[in-house]
Amino acid sequence: MRVYENSFILFVTALEYIESHLTDEFSQEDIAANCYCSLSSLQKTWKYCTHLSVKEYITKRRITLAGRDMLQNNISVLDAAMKYGYNSHEVFTRAFTKVWGISPSRFKKVWIGSPLLYPKLNPEYLEGEVAMTNKKYDVTEFYDYLRSQAGTYVLCFDVANLMPVNENLGREAGDKVLIEAFRRINEAADENMLCVRMGGDEFVMITESSDEELISEIAEKVLSQNGEKTKYSGGEAAVSLWCGAMKLDKKLKYSKLCIDFDAAVNKARSSGKFEII
Repeated sequence: MRVYENSFILFVTALEYIESHLTDEFSQEDIAANCYCSLSSLQKTWKYCTHLSVKEYITKRRITLAGRDMLQNNISVLDAAMKYGYNSHEVFTRAFTKVWGISPSRFKKVWIGSPLLYPKLNPEYLEGEVAMTNKKYDVTEFYDYLRSQAGTYVLCFDVANLMPVNENLGREAGDKVLIEAFRRINEAADENMLCVRMGGDEFVMITESSDEELISEIAEKVLSQNGEKTKYSGGEAAVSLWCGAMKLDKKLKYSKLCIDFDAAVNKARSSGKFEII
């Protein structure tokens, strides 16, 4: 138990350091020093908890925030590069393209909707054990917004067969499948509907609507594309999603959000069609 507790504390300390320094210049040695641990301990613990390297996580978070700044705050590609620690337009473009599959300049022109592909990880400490934190992201910044939407529906999406794609075709193919899934969800959403990645292969759309016919139509727009393929460097991978819907409760509790989202998706997965719970 002590090993789990120490690992959890190390992970959370490292996570908070990274998140508070994403626009600063820092090294992995700096993170380790802040956590009072060796670099190897930091890297092993982080990999165990997230299935990502420390460098991968930092890059994906910086690129996600850069994308949000370019779309929502209309900052230039060069300003985004400088803000998030890239010393040239070219280096930033390579990093951005690796994460999103398109250049930042094209992203600004064609991406529709939310750019929150890699939100902050959400550490959970359940009964003294380390939760597998790569499964859930932190949506606390949207909690008050969700509470204000009581009585409206949230569409809950799950990417089908992502693990076999990662295992059989590679992580690059898996990343491209995630981007394509997120693109389809954003494209189907109306302008006022926020789309957020909730977990490793899970997304939600906050619809602001209590109209079952409308949310069914939106879900169908996404599901009608099931089986269509996306390209990666080694070929093509099919992309399919499950979708369920849940109505936000007036007494919404943050601790139950993920459980309720999972229940909606699980019902859809079991029936093989769109479901409302």
